Amino acid sequence: MDAWNHTTVLLNEAVDALSADAFTKPGQTFIDATFGRGGHSRAILSRIDATSRLVAFDKDPEAIAAANAIEDGRFSIRHEGFAAISQLEGSSIAGILMDLGVSSPQIDNPARGFSFRGDGPLDMRMDTTRGESVAEWLATAPVEQIAEVIREYGEERFAFPIAKAIAARREERGPLGSTRELAELVARAVKTREAGQDPATRTFQALRIFINAELEELGRALEASLHVLQPGGRLVVISFHSLEDRIVKQFIAKHSREVVDRRVPFAAAQPMKLRAIARVRPADEEVQRNPRARSAIMRVAERTQA
Repeated sequence: MDAWNHTTVLLNEAVDALSADAFTKPGQTFIDATFGRGGHSRAILSRIDATSRLVAFDKDPEAIAAANAIEDGRFSIRHEGFAAISQLEGSSIAGILMDLGVSSPQIDNPARGFSFRGDGPLDMRMDTTRGESVAEWLATAPVEQIAEVIREYGEERFAFPIAKAIAARREERGPLGSTRELAELVARAVKTREAGQDPATRTFQALRIFINAELEELGRALEASLHVLQPGGRLVVISFHSLEDRIVKQFIAKHSREVVDRRVPFAAAQPMKLRAIARVRPADEEVQRNPRARSAIMRVAERTQA
């Protein structure tokens, strides 16, 4: 049994937004692009037709183990990042739900190394079966690259002092190995801090995003959604920080307008591919029950007939 609980954010709102009427149609396929602990998946399964199916994706082996406990012939799970939706058949999907970021079990379990609130190995990989951990990357990365990652993915203005401190630490005593060591080092390097925010918050966010290539995968998955969504199919994306939401917002805006090639003034405009439907924030009651929901933004778009 999973010792780390997860409260799904915008559960009913996301599932409601996923389908205008496709839940009642037979033979439809839906995607839960980030299974997590299955809150959205179970809600979708409770709504879809008996002949429809749900395909879920997740990188995390612990999420795969949780998914394997679902005994429903309409459900399947793939141990892959959600950019792999590009492998699905074109115009075959009635709805795609992407719940981005890190889940509560990942944050709360010190052994995963995502949080500075406990002490654990400096890992942060979503998929612990492959790839380089944060500790391994920090052991050899140049100062300039570390600073760039922390600045770009964490929007941290003290990125260079933090990077210099990491390099100095590994020169003096060897590479960083634990989350507590990194958090304490960052606290010493950050001269001022935002009220109510741990000085390590932005650095941990940046390193997690980088080591998992989260923004690059999001971009690929969004582009793939245009190929696999059927006309009228819904795209629902829940993001938790400005970098993610900016990518989603710009993607929907880009494809929600006709494209005119000004080099060929008499050519027909390329029709828009998406119709923006909604931007939703959690209600105050949800934020009170689950403070981690406070930064969530859900955007909804629909594939056009074009």
